[in-house]
Amino acid sequence: MTTALMIQGTGSDVGKSLLVAGIARALANRGLKVKPFKPQNMSNNAAVTIEGGEIGRAQALQARAARTPLMNDMNPVLLKPQSQVGAQVVLQGKVWGNANAAEFQKVKLGLMDRVLESFHRLGTDADIVLVEGAGSPAEVNLRPNDIANMGFAEAADIPVILAGDIDRGGVIAQIAGTHLLLSKSEKARTKGFIINKFRGDVRLFDDGLTILEDKTGWQNMGVVPYFQNAHRLPPEDAFSLEGRKNSREGHLHIVVPVLPRIANFDDLDPLHAEPEVRVDLIRPGSPLPTGADLILLPGSKATLADLDVLKAEGWDIDIQSHVRQGGSIFGICGGFQMMGKTLSDPHGIEGPIREMQGLGLLDFETTLSGDKKLLEETGADNLFGEKITGYHMHVGGCTGPDLSRPFANLASGPDGVISYDGHHMGTYLHGIFANNGFRRQFLSRLQDGSLAHLNFERQVEETLDELAAHLEAHLNIDHMLEVAHASKK
Repeated sequence: MTTALMIQGTGSDVGKSLLVAGIARALANRGLKVKPFKPQNMSNNAAVTIEGGEIGRAQALQARAARTPLMNDMNPVLLKPQSQVGAQVVLQGKVWGNANAAEFQKVKLGLMDRVLESFHRLGTDADIVLVEGAGSPAEVNLRPNDIANMGFAEAADIPVILAGDIDRGGVIAQIAGTHLLLSKSEKARTKGFIINKFRGDVRLFDDGLTILEDKTGWQNMGVVPYFQNAHRLPPEDAFSLEGRKNSREGHLHIVVPVLPRIANFDDLDPLHAEPEVRVDLIRPGSPLPTGADLILLPGSKATLADLDVLKAEGWDIDIQSHVRQGGSIFGICGGFQMMGKTLSDPHGIEGPIREMQGLGLLDFETTLSGDKKLLEETGADNLFGEKITGYHMHVGGCTGPDLSRPFANLASGPDGVISYDGHHMGTYLHGIFANNGFRRQFLSRLQDGSLAHLNFERQVEETLDELAAHLEAHLNIDHMLEVAHASKK
């Protein structure tokens, strides 16, 4: 019998992921062996597991908070959007296939056995499994065949705590409305609620808590004040990038075009964290600003489709202007592939576009074929000779003369390209800027100045401990543990 507790939310982006991460770190600090779990996730922000599979980046952060290795079972169903209606389906870490929204609704119930298998396997080596829901259980139109929220909670027979976001307004309606739409058994399974992201004097909400307890019969598990340092932790998905606008003036200006299928954008987090660096995320509809020190092309889940959008926006013209003015370009994974001469997808792995001209900044060609490369990497970069680590998560390979100037030498072989003049470069290596030594030298190379020596990994660890202390102070974690254990008696 797996001891578990599930945090569901009244909607997306109410803070479920960080609540699970913070509770995981709090329980780990108490000496408990904790495993995070999310039955179904939708995100192009993925991480490589110890088995060489992939899971959502939010579960990777939660595993880090729990001080436990990343495992395929922590996120058995991962949907990676490739178009407006379709996604790649990753099952227990490996690519299962592609499906549009209607097709997935038909097949997902058949995945429940695999989801439960992963859940129970995690539980065999854990004191408690912390489960995160997806979206909201109030989306009752999706309740048939549900594996993400109450469908999973009932199949696994675990208790639920519902989190609402007071910062967006209407939290009483969020929680009471969710209660109204749940079935009798789902209401009984839900043991309490959390008010998240509170600002101001919590005593002013005392009457609201009483109303919610009376309307739902659920217990108040705590009112959590807004956690000011949440921006120091990696966001879960591209929607969270909306809150990552950087208005500060920095010695160094980096511009990032945000394309529709941006992936693994946590590559940007160490740059966002640097106090002397300004990172501007530019969305479709606006030109890329002039005068930047660097244009960074991030990863993409559908590189050819995103390159098509980049050109339709006229950003290729902005990039060429930036190059003529002496600016630098850095590409990661899909962004690196865009920098070459051509991209071809002869088997339609990504979609209907079979070939496109690249930006022509580097002399190589990319062909998308073969299995996805999922691999933790170590090695050294060829700019500064710094030791680096990261991971590969891509399909396809490159050929061409510029590959004779690799960006890095890794355990698996040469990686990426550095242009002959050293102004432009790209790599398949995700996580490159989390390497403190490389990042400091790279930024200083772009522009002389007193850049802070940020230790990004240490900052993430310190922030997770701050989050854990924050939740210990404002949640009744002892009672939440009692709820989890009581369900197994």
